[in-house]
Amino acid sequence: MLKLTERLGPITASQADDTLTLPFDQRVLGRLKAVSDAGCQLGLFLDRGPVLRDGEGLRAENGEVVRVRAAVEPVVTARIAAGLPLARLAYHLGNRHVQLALGEDEEGGFVRFPPDHVLEELAERLGARLAHHQAPFDPESGAYSHSGHGHSHDHHHEPDREQEHAH
Repeated sequence: MLKLTERLGPITASQADDTLTLPFDQRVLGRLKAVSDAGCQLGLFLDRGPVLRDGEGLRAENGEVVRVRAAVEPVVTARIAAGLPLARLAYHLGNRHVQLALGEDEEGGFVRFPPDHVLEELAERLGARLAHHQAPFDPESGAYSHSGHGHSHDHHHEPDREQEHAH
């Protein structure tokens, strides 16, 4: 079994020895047994927390590199007019604390999410047109994600001094 232990960030296809196609629910795991697209047995031994992104490279203990691919899976794509309607749709869906992919293509902007009748009803109430289909699901990583690096708010304050600062 090839043990994948190091995240490399985004890489090109030519930099990889193999690929690993996974659905979103498996790309959130730090520990996983899987089979590469070429049939190689793999074990992921990664830090927990950061989602494996489509196009991310993983290095094995022996130096081989595997590129992660987002699997095609059932999704709902919600489309609505650009500007405030699209912002409102993204806000209200995001306020439900679900994973969302935001994108733009030849048809305009969209919000994509896994099938969920509650979210679908909300999107339709806000005026979105919904399409149920199969596509890779690679949601936004979030404003506080930094490629797996934590952000610390630890800092030193001098005693008996008021200091103003912003985060």
